[in-house]
Formats: sequence, structure tokens, C-alpha cells
Amino acid sequence: MMNAKLPDVAAQALERESIDDSMGVPISENIRRRVKQAGARFHANDNIAEFIEPGELDLLLGEVQAQMEKVLKSLVIDTESDHNTQETGRRVAKMFLQEVFRGRYQPMPALTEFPNVSNLNELMIIGPITVRSACSHHLCPIMGHVWVGVMPNEHSNLIGLSKYARMADWIMSRPQIQEEAVVQLADVLQEKMSPDGLAIVMEADHFCMHWRGVKDVDSRMINSVMRGSFLKDANLRREFLSLIQSKKA
Repeated sequence: MMNAKLPDVAAQALERESIDDSMGVPISENIRRRVKQAGARFHANDNIAEFIEPGELDLLLGEVQAQMEKVLKSLVIDTESDHNTQETGRRVAKMFLQEVFRGRYQPMPALTEFPNVSNLNELMIIGPITVRSACSHHLCPIMGHVWVGVMPNEHSNLIGLSKYARMADWIMSRPQIQEEAVVQLADVLQEKMSPDGLAIVMEADHFCMHWRGVKDVDSRMINSVMRGSFLKDANLRREFLSLIQSKKA
């Protein structure tokens, strides 16, 4: 008697998921299960795009919408007769998934890299790049600017100016804290460009301070990451900081 051909692992996984879906398991649980099975992290500022299959973001949008409608109900907001909030659950779900948190769910933007054929080895500064994020603690807006300093070498890859903005937006469009966001941006640019030195400065308003808590509208947070020659060479670091300060004045 011939043995039936056993399905491969991928087919088995799809079969399990179709069974789960038929039993009403939320799509977020399927995505979460894949992430955990891979031993990956899924903190608020992590990207999980590789674990989301085609069509699942639409399903996730519906799930988030349903949960947001429950939040509004728990806040005792009449979304049935209040014309201003009848579609708020869906609007908020779309805002989170497609706009302010899209850096969690979309893959990294394509970065065209060019060899440093001219052997450029002088300081390059890009900025101010406008960035928008949200505080992981209260999901309040973070609005500010980023400056990037690069010291290339003959082996460095160069990227187009617009790509710095695209990369910053991809990193920042997640629930973040500013201190970690600049490190994430530095890590990606360091990996892609391999420069001798890399510097990033971010200055931002945090609406968790403006809108709630101490309600201090004047405070801003400024932090930096210095790598390679920017860390070792105090004169280079001063030049970079002086130049971006002159642009802020």
C-alpha cells in the first residue's frame, strides 16, 4: 500500500491557520504566533512586516476597528447617534495602521546605494528632516527634526538625499521613545553606508508633556548618537554641532 504524501511544513501551517480562522481566531493572534515561533521581538518600536502575509493588514484593520469601537463604548461615547463619532473607530484604526504606526507593518523602504567613486571624505550634513512619531507611554504625538552627519570613506556606500527622510520616517512611524529611535536610525544607516563616522541629532516636542502631566509647552528634548570619527574626533563633532546650530538660528 502506497503511503500518502505528507504535506510540507508551510502547507501544514496554512492548514492550521485556515482552521483557526474558521474558529474565529483574531488575525492578530496568527501574526503574534508567527513572531513568537520565530523567536523574534515585537515591542512597540519593532518592525513585524516579515510576519504579515498578503491581505492580512486589511483583516487587522477590521480587528483594530472593532476594538476601538469597544474603547469608545467603554468611554461612554454614543457612537450610534453622535454623527461626529460614528466612523471614529475605523478612522483611528486606519490612522494607526496606515499612517502613524505604519513603520511597524511596512517593510523597509528600498534604498539605492551608490559606490563612492569620487572618494568623498568630507563632512556631509542632511537636515533638518521633519519627523513625526508617537510616545510609547501615552501614544501622544512627538514632532521634531533630525540632522544626520556622515563622514564617508572610499569604501562607503552613498544614498540619495530623499532616502534619509524616507528612512527616518520609517523608523519614527512607530510608538517610540526618542532615545531609542535615534539609535535605530543610526544602526540602519551605519549598516547601509559603512561610513567612517555617523552622527544623528534629534530635537522634538513631546505632547505627553504639552497636553497632559506638567503641561509644559516650552520643553523640548534633544539627544544625539555619535559613531566612529564623530565620537573620537572632538573637532569634527564640534564642527557638526556648530553647523546644525547655525541652521536652527
